Amino acid sequence: MKLVLAIVNDDDGQKVIDELGKNGFGVTKLCSTGGFLRSGNTTLLIGVDEEKVDDVVEIIKNKCRSRKQVISSPMPPNGMGGVFLPYPVEVVVGGATIFILNVDTFMKI
Repeated sequence: MKLVLAIVNDDDGQKVIDELGKNGFGVTKLCSTGGFLRSGNTTLLIGVDEEKVDDVVEIIKNKCRSRKQVISSPMPPNGMGGVFLPYPVEVVVGGATIFILNVDTFMKI
């Protein structure tokens, strides 16, 4: 068994959850915040048999998209140090970060 841990943009999260459900995959949703832009993310935990991992990853790929967004310079951590840019910056947001982990034991109680 594997645990697919996927961090996706909030704009894509519900689309991924709906598609996983339609295909019979259970998913747990956690709300999270990105460190750089401090924007909302959705972290998904999906327990799946090893032979179904590619199906889950394909669903995530199909439902998440990268997009460009113009932001003002992010504040340095704790408001101290770092670089402050006084003009808007275009960054790529969205897509997905996926971790696939081995599961030693799975129990549903």
